[in-house]
Amino acid sequence: MSGDGVREIVLVDCPDEVGLIHRITGVLQALRLNIDTNHEYVDHPQRWFFFRAEVTPSAVPVAAADLERFLAAALPAGATVRVTREARRRIVVCATREPHCLGELLLGASCGDLPVTIAAVVANHDDLRPLVERFGVPFEHVPHEGLAREAHEEALQGAVMRHAPESVVLARYMRVLSAAAIAALPARMINIHHSFLPAFVGANPYRQAFERGVKLIGATAHFVTEELDAGPIIAQDVIPVSHADTPAGMARAGRDLEKLVLARAVRLVAEERVFIHGRRTVVFG
Repeated sequence: MSGDGVREIVLVDCPDEVGLIHRITGVLQALRLNIDTNHEYVDHPQRWFFFRAEVTPSAVPVAAADLERFLAAALPAGATVRVTREARRRIVVCATREPHCLGELLLGASCGDLPVTIAAVVANHDDLRPLVERFGVPFEHVPHEGLAREAHEEALQGAVMRHAPESVVLARYMRVLSAAAIAALPARMINIHHSFLPAFVGANPYRQAFERGVKLIGATAHFVTEELDAGPIIAQDVIPVSHADTPAGMARAGRDLEKLVLARAVRLVAEERVFIHGRRTVVFG
């Protein structure tokens, strides 16, 4: 842990016990680390504790590995402790033809509003190349036409992993990935689904919403798992609609929501604010 003023992020989750905050802050105090911000939460039914803090050294810097070791020694068995530096997260974005979610990520990364570096965009169609190259980001076209699913996913994996991402973001990537592909790509892959999950899973959610006569439509950003659109949810939002809205009108309104929800989720993950807790998440805003 350096003394250059950059914050370190301390992440802890463990079985809940009396005095955990005192134990953690005691270690930080002993190492002369200043707590700039901190959040904690207890899942009482599961008796599980979550803690996130941003710290800066006030004296002699301490190595992240040493801090992890000292904290683990003070915590119950089964504790997970991670210390990471506040930094821009390196991501690869997968897209198809729709530009709205991808464009929001490119703009946010370019102007510094999103704490990420987009190493590349990988798409199965070539339509979005001009948009991506306008931002000076590498574009990789990995077409699926004429290829078996396994062959296309192997090519996709190669294109993604060449850029060594910490995370992969599916920005309306309109292909369902196999379990093998999910396992081969970096963990905690983020997807945007154009409905308020768990409602209207799968294809054509706006048509499904129209047919049910809903009065709210939404968007959901979630981690990718083998079960379609069922991964732990990171961020969601909704907007009102009425009986007069058509599926096409709902889709137009929903696009603005989708891009904002996905960008919010990417920010939360990049800033290490999300803990996966079984099928759920704990999100510190």
